[in-house]
Formats: sequence, structure tokens, C-alpha cells
Amino acid sequence: MSSLKSKFAEKAVPVAAEVKSLFKDHGNTVIGQVTIESVIDGMKGIPALLTLTSKLDAQEGIRFRGYSIPELQEKLPKLSPQDEPLPEGLFYLMLLGEIPTLADVQEISKEWKQRAVVPQSVYKVLDALPMDSAPMADFSVGILALATESKFLQAYNAGVGKKDYWDSYYEDVMNFIGQLPVIAAYIYRKHYFNGNVIAADPSLDWSANLAHMMGYDDPEIYKLFRLYLTIHADHEGGNVSAHAAHLVASALSNPYYSYAAGMLGLAGPLHGYANQEVIAWIQDMIKEIGTESPTKQQIHDFCEKTIGAGRVIPGYGHAVLRKTDPRFEAQREFAGKYCKGDSLIQIVNDLYEVVPPILGGLGKVKNPWPNVDAYSGSLLMHYGIKEAPFYTVLFGVSRALGVLASMLWDRALGLQIERPSSYTLEWFKEKAGL
Repeated sequence: MSSLKSKFAEKAVPVAAEVKSLFKDHGNTVIGQVTIESVIDGMKGIPALLTLTSKLDAQEGIRFRGYSIPELQEKLPKLSPQDEPLPEGLFYLMLLGEIPTLADVQEISKEWKQRAVVPQSVYKVLDALPMDSAPMADFSVGILALATESKFLQAYNAGVGKKDYWDSYYEDVMNFIGQLPVIAAYIYRKHYFNGNVIAADPSLDWSANLAHMMGYDDPEIYKLFRLYLTIHADHEGGNVSAHAAHLVASALSNPYYSYAAGMLGLAGPLHGYANQEVIAWIQDMIKEIGTESPTKQQIHDFCEKTIGAGRVIPGYGHAVLRKTDPRFEAQREFAGKYCKGDSLIQIVNDLYEVVPPILGGLGKVKNPWPNVDAYSGSLLMHYGIKEAPFYTVLFGVSRALGVLASMLWDRALGLQIERPSSYTLEWFKEKAGL
């Protein structure tokens, strides 16, 4: 048993006993109130899921096992003091609740490289898809094609006991994370470089290898990918992609099936697809104004025109956050170090000054501040990754870290199938006294 796997087993057994005791001894404790508004408004804020990996606070932002993004940038292992944290370290933290050492991270990185073997059958499936299919469609199909290798599915069919589900699930999770960059890069090269595939470099870490296989070999791009794949990795359990994956996994579907379901949610305009919409909207603004260096007044007028047309300004607002997204701040800090003089990034910075007062002045916007999507596309564009339809695939590679770590904990804790009740409109009207 690998070191990480044995450490997880040591953690999971007592926590599973704690959860079982909590259910048995305190199952009738009331922890929240459900209102008609909360149900019709998308169940926002209802305490309904157990998620160990991270928690999103409206005022403080995302915390991974209690650590904020600035704290993680300081504490997680890096290859050098000037570098960005390695996502392998964040996975370790989410899985075990402890800050890893550099040796711990290097062990995970080595293991993921060894597990990054993709069957030829998966490539055949991807090659059979039309060239005009969306990269996220390819990504989801590729994930499903990997499921033929599921160790959990094999163990379940062989009759493994419930308390041991986590063991084969762990093998799937580790294999899957190792395979994901290979699948993503293959799709990128297929769509945008005539299928000219680049082999992995065994000397590189997980993030840098993704950039390398996509065709980008530069130390700054490696740093960007480490940052990107870390800050997009998790957002607690209630967002669409994480929740969809959790829901499907609760039926004991294998990690591949479950995560593919999450990716279909991530592809939606109100979720991960927003990073593409930000770039498209800015490009529309540049085209209409007629300059790549618009003034703040020109930006202001275009924003007003967008709102006047009944549209939203993409990249602004958040279902939970009520402050500037710390992931936005992390990317802005990165841009300040490495992307000086970039006109697109200057527009993104100007929007940060212009948009919040406009939205705040409307009097009905709960959060006028930017989210992670407001910045990510401009950084990728700066380094020549201009294929916006692929951006959500990168998001999907990163999000696997948190979702799969959480999914593994679900199996270790023996969580039950998710099955909330639904009611008719007449029932709600009766409750409202109508």
C-alpha cells in the first residue's frame, strides 16, 4: 500500500466512526431552515451536504481544509521560493487535512506519472468524434471511455464489502487524476494542431506536463498552470459540477461515470463556461469601440449598454461570495508580476474599477465583485492559449482534485444515496396559505 493510501486509511477509519456516531446520536438535531424562497431560488444556503475538502464563506472566500488561498500560496510546497504551489500538495491537503512536505508532493507527482496510462481504446473513441464537437463534449466522452478500466467497478462486481469500497475507489481516483492531463492535451492537439500529439515529459510535474503536452514549454507558463490548477481545484460541494458528481457517485457509480456527470454541469454558461464568455464579451467590446486600449469611460459606456440590453456582465457576481473572489486576486497578482503591458489584461484591471460601482448602483445585485472567471481567460490569452472553447477543459482538469478527493471520502464514510423529496406547486401554494 502506498504511503498516501495508508495515511488515508489511518485518517478515514476514525472519521467514519465519528460520522456514524453523529448520525446515530444526534440525527434529530436541527441545523437549518428550509423556506419556499430557498427551494425556488436553487436551494442556496441550505445545509444539505457533508464535504470535508473545502468551505466557501461569503465574506472570507474559499478555504481548503481551513486555509485561505493566500495562506496556501505561502504554506504549500513549491519547486522554488519564486514559484507557485504545486496542485499535488493541495490534493494531499484536501485528502488528509495536513500540509504536505515537498517529499510528500514529489511522491504523489511520481505516482500520477506512473498511472498516466491511457488505453488505446480511449484515443479511438476521441478520434471518432467530429472535429466540430465542443472540447468539453470530447472531454466528457473521453472520461466515460476510461471507465472500462475502473477498479471499483471490478471490485463491486466481484462482491467486495461496503466497508472496503474506498480501497478500489482510491485506485480509480489516483489513476484518473494521472490520466486527465493526457486526455485534455490530446483533445487540445486534436482540435487545434491537426492531432500532432506531444508525449509527456517524465521530468515535469503534473501541471507543467499538461502545459508541455499542449505545446507550451516556458517556465512562466508552468507557473501559471500550477496556479490555475490549484485555485480552480475545489469550491465546496454545492456548486453544480461538484454536486452533480457527488449525486451520481452516491448511487455507487464509479468515479469516471460520476465525474463525467460533473463535467456536463461545468460546461454550462452559469458555471465553468463563463470563462469563455468573459473573453467573448471583451472581444465584442474591443470590436465595437474600435481599439484594444479603450478608456475607462468607453468601458463604462459599454457596460451600461450591456446591462441596458438585459444582459449580465460575465465574470461578475457569485451565488455565495459577497466580496472579490480571492482566486481573482491571486490571478491579478500573478499578472502584475509577469504580464505587464498586456492590453487585454489592462482591460480586465480597468473593468475591476468600473463594473462594481455600476452593479452596486443598481440596488439589486447582491455581489458586484469579480469571480475567478473574470481573470483566467486573459492570462491564458497572454501566453498564446487563445482557444477559448478549451478553457473549461482546463477548469475540469483542476476541479477533479477536489471533487475526487471528496468522492473518496464519501465512500470511506459510507454516505448514503442522495434522495431529497420534491413536491408539487399545489403543495407549495398550500404551505404559503394561497
